[in-house]
Amino acid sequence: MERRLAAIVCADVAGYSRMMGADEAGTHATFKAHRGAIYPVILNHGGRLVKNTGDGFLLEFPSIVGAIEAAIAMQGLMAERNNHIPGDRVMQFRMGIHMGDVMADEDEVFGDDVNIAVRLESVAAPGGIAVSGKACHEAGKRLSVTLIDSGPHRFKNIEEPIEVWTWQPEGSDSAGRGSRLVPSETSNLAAQYRTAIVGVLPFANLSDGADEYFSDGLTEDLIHALSLQSFYRVLSRNSTFAFKGNNQSTRLIAREIDATYLIQGSVRRAGTKIRVTSELIAPETGEQLWTGRFDRDIGDLFAMQDEITTSLSAAIAAEIYRAEASAPPRPSSNDLTAWDRFLKGLSYYYLQTKDDWETSIGLFREAIALDPTLSIARAYLATIQIQGIQFGWIHSTRELWDSAMSLAQSSVRLDPRSSFAFQILAYVSAVQGHYEAAMDAAKRAVALNPYDMGARGVLGMCHLVIGEHRHAIEMFSMAAQRGNSDPRYQWAAVNAFSHYLLGQYDAALSWAREELYLNPNQMQALAIRSAALAQLGRTAEAKNAAEVLLSNYPNLTVERMMRHLHWKAAGDVAHYREGLLKAGIPFGKVALIESSPRLAADS
Repeated sequence: MERRLAAIVCADVAGYSRMMGADEAGTHATFKAHRGAIYPVILNHGGRLVKNTGDGFLLEFPSIVGAIEAAIAMQGLMAERNNHIPGDRVMQFRMGIHMGDVMADEDEVFGDDVNIAVRLESVAAPGGIAVSGKACHEAGKRLSVTLIDSGPHRFKNIEEPIEVWTWQPEGSDSAGRGSRLVPSETSNLAAQYRTAIVGVLPFANLSDGADEYFSDGLTEDLIHALSLQSFYRVLSRNSTFAFKGNNQSTRLIAREIDATYLIQGSVRRAGTKIRVTSELIAPETGEQLWTGRFDRDIGDLFAMQDEITTSLSAAIAAEIYRAEASAPPRPSSNDLTAWDRFLKGLSYYYLQTKDDWETSIGLFREAIALDPTLSIARAYLATIQIQGIQFGWIHSTRELWDSAMSLAQSSVRLDPRSSFAFQILAYVSAVQGHYEAAMDAAKRAVALNPYDMGARGVLGMCHLVIGEHRHAIEMFSMAAQRGNSDPRYQWAAVNAFSHYLLGQYDAALSWAREELYLNPNQMQALAIRSAALAQLGRTAEAKNAAEVLLSNYPNLTVERMMRHLHWKAAGDVAHYREGLLKAGIPFGKVALIESSPRLAADS
């Protein structure tokens, strides 16, 4: 088998499968005509056709300059030909170009460098080209056109990040006819950071045609709800409704619209009942990442639709975070971007152990050092510091809480449209006794994303610290019911506190047990369980619960816990102190008396 240095061009037609679905014979004939027209361009630049690929082709050139110039000439010719045909028959090629050592066997070429060219084609704009950094630097100043630096990209099965340079014809408009369907964006993250792209396919109506409006409306509402997140991009309605009633495979659809994840579902109506089923799919592998079913009475149709949308978006958003965090680990390299460090930190965070959290803290800090403008890394670092204190894994200090506040404030400044950033600011403010600032930030978080259960729950936290426990329970219960799979939030623990402070000790005990089922050594849950048992008069159980708490946190005292509370109502603080003392938690120890400044809140 021969080895040789070659430049590889890979091309395909944007939207080809959709066009075939509309007019199979006409699309095939048009494609053949275009391919025949550009063939002389390939030959004139010294290239050869390696193979046709159904909706594209693979070319080999002896010169990288010849390959790039041929690609530009082909795109120019295609632009001219498209000007003379109806808009619904416009075809635009996407081309990827790379160079390297290839293996040649008869007329075929193989190797990693061929695969890179194939991957590059997927990031090229319709009518444009994407060139690897290696190929661009080799061509140097010998090109007659200017390429634009699009930054590093990661591709499936390619170990190292690839620098990408792009070219598009002058005057090209991504919103013009035949263009790539552009995802809606709500985050201020740089383009190379917005790695996950989510497509919501039209929900299938399994009832009669009169209910079509409901399934379409639910799909549109879900697109809107998910687009309010700042962690990923969501494709617009126009991008996905083109596939309505299309039996095309999810893998092909995802390739058409460049989706990382697809959401599909169905709506069935029987009398006054509506059943909605939905699933989240990783189309590249076909893996079903999540599935859910929601049965509701029709009642107020819009209220019911809004409730289902909220439940769907809360569940799906959390699963996308989890899927991104559990992606295969990237290799350790100095070339990794801030986003790579952040995602790696996220993967450790989701393991929910003390050692893994310590690792994630280091990785989040590295991400911020690499890119101080990465708002989401700052929000997560603040979150994990607060949770580490609450779990008893990190010692509470004034410096730590000042750091959390600074991170939360800077996260909001860097991404003022992020509901999550405002949630963290609200939470840090609430537990430090800044009640008005906390409530303002929480309401802002809800306004930015009414579908985010985290925002609702943090609003409940603000009600808890000012003593409005029935309002708090309403928010916590809603958040726990619809968004309980997200480890960023510990709704069961705070729900236990509000029920306890209302004197509802059995309910407090149930919520504490729920939290301990998820996080067996959570310090706050262990403490509130001890206090609730003591208030119920279950003295022996309370004593045992207190012993478990102190065995995990031997230096813990009631005095220390009270020093960390900034609840507005003095009666709430006294009520909690009473339960802890009844359970047998020691009030204080002489050895623990310190002259250091007052410690920050730990709620």
